[in-house]
Amino acid sequence: MIASFPPFVNDQTEILILGTMPGAMSLEKQEYYAYPQNQFWRIMYTLFAELPVSVHFSEKIKVLQQNKIGLWDVLANCERKGSLDIHIKNQTENDIEGLLKKHPKIKTILFNGKESYKYFDRKFKNLEGITYHVMPSTSPANTVGFDKKLEAWRKALFSPHNP
Repeated sequence: MIASFPPFVNDQTEILILGTMPGAMSLEKQEYYAYPQNQFWRIMYTLFAELPVSVHFSEKIKVLQQNKIGLWDVLANCERKGSLDIHIKNQTENDIEGLLKKHPKIKTILFNGKESYKYFDRKFKNLEGITYHVMPSTSPANTVGFDKKLEAWRKALFSPHNP
């Protein structure tokens, strides 16, 4: 059984990015999106900071929080061989409804890939007052090019529906 991390949110968070479950390298390092080929941090730094991406996880989280973005996973724990979401079984969801009640400024959720949305939708369906965006996964398993991923994330993060 593997477990996710606590949420990285604060009282200013307006946008919540939800993954499914951290990959093997992320779990080992105890950092979201630690696998070097994952494009999550490169996308965030291209949109909100300056490249190169910091090697310090605390600095990465600071960039998100300065832009009112939080980070968490749909799943609290699960069984999984390797890092691919398709191998997940016996999962338990995080208390996303509880998090949203504690942080009422969150009005937008971005799902990092279709799998995170699939697990969310099974348990939570559409929560009232929340705008959803299912994003192209930043995982290297998603072969969509970086520029297309970046543009999709840019559109969602700077959407007029966001606060």
